[in-house]
Amino acid sequence: MRLSRILDKDLVVPRLKSRYKIDAIGEILDMVIQKHPHLDRETLEAKIIERENIENTSYGRGFAFPHARTDAVDEMYTALGLAPQGLEDKTKDQQKLQVICLMLTPSTISRSYLQTLSAFASFARTPGNTERLLSAGTVEEIIDVIEESGVEVKRELSVGDVMKRDVITVKPEDSLKTVANVMFKHRISGVIVVDDENHVVGMISNRDIIRAALPDYQSLISNLAMSYDSESFENILRTEENVRVGDLMDKNVETVTEDTSVVETAALMLFKDLRRAPIIKNDKLVGVITISDIVSKIIRG
Repeated sequence: MRLSRILDKDLVVPRLKSRYKIDAIGEILDMVIQKHPHLDRETLEAKIIERENIENTSYGRGFAFPHARTDAVDEMYTALGLAPQGLEDKTKDQQKLQVICLMLTPSTISRSYLQTLSAFASFARTPGNTERLLSAGTVEEIIDVIEESGVEVKRELSVGDVMKRDVITVKPEDSLKTVANVMFKHRISGVIVVDDENHVVGMISNRDIIRAALPDYQSLISNLAMSYDSESFENILRTEENVRVGDLMDKNVETVTEDTSVVETAALMLFKDLRRAPIIKNDKLVGVITISDIVSKIIRG
């Protein structure tokens, strides 16, 4: 189904009056309530704010996707508000927030929301679409721009729809110090290793670093009573600039293609006990999905 078919012309605002995101969300919600007065505005607003407090829904490229999953609605409502001049708030990539898509979904379903979110993200990624959308002067023109984009709402989600595209990577020749700094800076527990052509060649995790510091860790585990000191950690600190990622990384990496279903990928990650899986296209890295992504985006919604 075309993304444009989801939009109700009565739930589109070509020019938001608000200057701030939270007020703009309220402005869009008022429009929804005006069209559907049986909905409980107070409950919906509380759910939207609760979700915003958990995670900022301003994702990037000037788009934000506030939403609520709640028993207060029995079907999905999608409303769109534009601020061509830009709101005072910025998205994660430091662009001015210009497009707000509010989605209200029943608590029993998340797939429709994710499919719609994925379609809007696909629309935003295509060069020129956002500019044409913001240049549209009327509701009809806005819907026409989305229709002419040809973006479809998929029946089944693939990992390409939910993966992170800005992947943090290191090279095999990078030092242990470099990868440790990358993990600390980005608060991550593992990094994908790629070559100069962006092929996945390995994975290195904080566990690999600990193993490098404790090469005789199996003896420690088998005899927890044996005494040991911090010399192993001091040694790794002294040599961290000389130890290479390629010497410590796990070369047996499970990858999936971006058209692999989310369910299939989740099953693979559970079966293989994986915390993250690189996503490839034409044998090159294009994204990554983690267990926490599946929990937050698919289950939590």
